[in-house]
Amino acid sequence: MVDKPTSGTLFGIPYNFEQPSLKRLLSTYWQPGEGMLVEKPFGIGYTLNLASWRSWVILAVAGVLWWQSETGVAEPDEEDAEPVEVIVED
Repeated sequence: MVDKPTSGTLFGIPYNFEQPSLKRLLSTYWQPGEGMLVEKPFGIGYTLNLASWRSWVILAVAGVLWWQSETGVAEPDEEDAEPVEVIVED
């Protein structure tokens, strides 16, 4: 029987199902010479490279958006909203 490959690419998307070691995990998430996205150490696709300042901007924006959704600052309550009159002219 033919062994299935545990890593490679499928339609241009990388995959890796080998058991990750701690060293491989750390070296994947911190690659100073690479771009913002790097291949995942385990699974399918890409992940953020924490050595890139762009990744930290993305994480900060995601954190602010999450915080706003948790505190309810972004949208008013429906109970406090007043009805709106719409006038349509022919």
